[in-house]
Amino acid sequence: MADLFDLNGRVAIVTGASRGIGKAIAEAFASAGAKVALASRRQDALDKAADAIRAAGGEAIGIAAHNGDKIALQALVDQTLDQFGALDILVNNAATNPHFGATLEAADSFWQKTIEVNLMGNVWLSQAAVPAMRRSGGGKIINIASIVGLNPGRFQGIYSATKAGVISLTKSLAFELGPDNIQVNAIAPGLVQTKFARALWDNPELLDPVLARTPAGRIGQPADISGIALYLASPASGFTTGAVFVLDGGVSALTL
Repeated sequence: MADLFDLNGRVAIVTGASRGIGKAIAEAFASAGAKVALASRRQDALDKAADAIRAAGGEAIGIAAHNGDKIALQALVDQTLDQFGALDILVNNAATNPHFGATLEAADSFWQKTIEVNLMGNVWLSQAAVPAMRRSGGGKIINIASIVGLNPGRFQGIYSATKAGVISLTKSLAFELGPDNIQVNAIAPGLVQTKFARALWDNPELLDPVLARTPAGRIGQPADISGIALYLASPASGFTTGAVFVLDGGVSALTL
């Protein structure tokens, strides 16, 4: 059974990997034996995260790349291939949410930035990664969506729309890439205690209603997401594609 979750010999790219959910996933992959390329905007933060993985006995590099920059994302894949010689796993985790408020009051620039980073970045990076996966006989693409991609979050209209797009993209790519032995799945976390989501969990007026309807009685931690990511990256998920895995402590199990 352990072999089903063994990533020895596999190479992964994880975006948004200098902190939070991306960092937890990168650490889990490295612990399972994968060589991991960590990506985000800040090289110094990436170096710190990669150093921690290497100190724990893993193999990792940090490559600065903005998720809204198509050229930078192609360079990310190229540098990963130069360093590790292959690419088997892609985790599209990087995201932005510059507007927290009424959807129709958002400036066009907020729409453009959020769509470019959250949706088009996933498209561009998948375009860059798939040829390498095809050459090696298959691969795994894991898109980090959100429960607000299923049911929009309050004051998160733009972000919710892009995460709904990520879910739809996941299903489309699963269909199109299935013949290439590339499985494409999405993870839809609920509220997780990261710096990215601080505006939600650090405000009692927003947090308390979430906790009141969460059967688990708490919000998520980044490590709560890494287990399902490891499954989706591993041989264990060879018959799993086009799926959306909700990890929200039970919030979506209830209709209130």
